Amino acid sequence: MKRLLGIYGLVFLMGSLICLGCKEEAKDMSMKMNNPHNIRGVISYKRSFGDLNAVQLATAKKIGIRPIGSREEAVGLGERLIHIVPCERYDVDSLTHSIPYLIPQASALLDTIGVNFLDSLENKGLNPNKVIVTSVTRTKEDVKRLRRTNGNASLNSCHFYGTTFDLSWKRFAKVEDPDGRPMQDVNADTLKLVLSEVLRDLRKADRCYVKYELKQGCFHITAR
Repeated sequence: MKRLLGIYGLVFLMGSLICLGCKEEAKDMSMKMNNPHNIRGVISYKRSFGDLNAVQLATAKKIGIRPIGSREEAVGLGERLIHIVPCERYDVDSLTHSIPYLIPQASALLDTIGVNFLDSLENKGLNPNKVIVTSVTRTKEDVKRLRRTNGNASLNSCHFYGTTFDLSWKRFAKVEDPDGRPMQDVNADTLKLVLSEVLRDLRKADRCYVKYELKQGCFHITAR
């Protein structure tokens, strides 16, 4: 009997240790702690992303659509414009002065940026976040309304041609864990550094032009 009780006691102890280990592992998993590494960014945002409007505009006119007057015209262009919507690669802001359409080349560039950004975050030990598109293609109606509150809104904008979009460097869309476990927030400045690396590499590969917009808090990007 004593031997039997001893065996039961040993089994209970082992079971308790296993449960304790499982609880600790679950606790570690639930926190999803960041383990950041190898984050360098760029030497200077202004120097690294200084492609002026004249440079971007020349390419926009060459590969883009002709400026359109209204949103209805954009829909009428069919396959010449891709309708972009929030997805697993990027988020789209509430657009008040632009419409969510891009030429296929620019849409593909946006997809690439979104995928590369998520991959880079994972490789650097950071929790997933998506880039946020804050401005896309503008119609003549959009610019007319925008100029009522922003006199600097250009009538000679790259946004007319479906080639150009803006990505926020102030805000990002946190990707929640599908099982509902808490995810630790990542500092926006850290996410900005990682995004700058992604854009730098694509710019060096001649995939895009990039202008760092300080006041607007965005990267102004035109497909090449």
